Amino acid sequence: MPFPPSSCRSHSLAAICRLGAWVGVICIVGASGAQSGFELERMRLVAQQRFGAAGGDGVDAWRKALGAWRGLSEDEQLRRVNEYFNRRIRFAEDSAVWSQPDYWATPLETIARGAGDCEDFVFAKYFTLRELGIAEDRLRMTYVRATVGGPGSSVSQAHMVLSYYPAPDVVPLVLDNLIVDIRSATARPDLAPVFSFNMQGVFVGGASQASSPVDRVSRWRELLLRMRSEGYMP
Repeated sequence: MPFPPSSCRSHSLAAICRLGAWVGVICIVGASGAQSGFELERMRLVAQQRFGAAGGDGVDAWRKALGAWRGLSEDEQLRRVNEYFNRRIRFAEDSAVWSQPDYWATPLETIARGAGDCEDFVFAKYFTLRELGIAEDRLRMTYVRATVGGPGSSVSQAHMVLSYYPAPDVVPLVLDNLIVDIRSATARPDLAPVFSFNMQGVFVGGASQASSPVDRVSRWRELLLRMRSEGYMP
């Protein structure tokens, strides 16, 4: 299945290869069993201060949705969260949203701005699902090469999706900002995994075991630091 026009095409394959070279130096912060948590009122105040009334309203809507999603089955939480962000967040390049060529926005920034690129969708979904109590080992942020142009095309681009593993060593489900429905990875032949990561470590390709937990990638560390300043407590 070819990708629609609004994808992370600004991220070149050369860039994703550089990201792949992070294996062995990616920052994985926090214990594997740690439960994330948001100080929701603090987040609202920060959003309102930085982005005005619209930013505060965005956090309020997300907070209300969180309350409605708690207690649902994991399958239903996945569906609701994926649909929520895909419908409410407008895809836009970092250069248009943040005046930077490549910027990892916090969930608060994405929610308050109402716009982001593929990575921003993934981070917002990942931390929301962790807030709902889905286990860390079931979620991975996955860099892929996405084939574009239809079957037989040799053109690919860098992209990020969120992978959900219902159990160890099973084919994951893919949460993608480009399509509303959640599909098995086997139903997405247009995506070739390069590497994935979560708080537990880095996973090369489709490996089931982390290759190495490390602590030296500044971008992931900086993302978590900015989240803490906004009201995220790991």
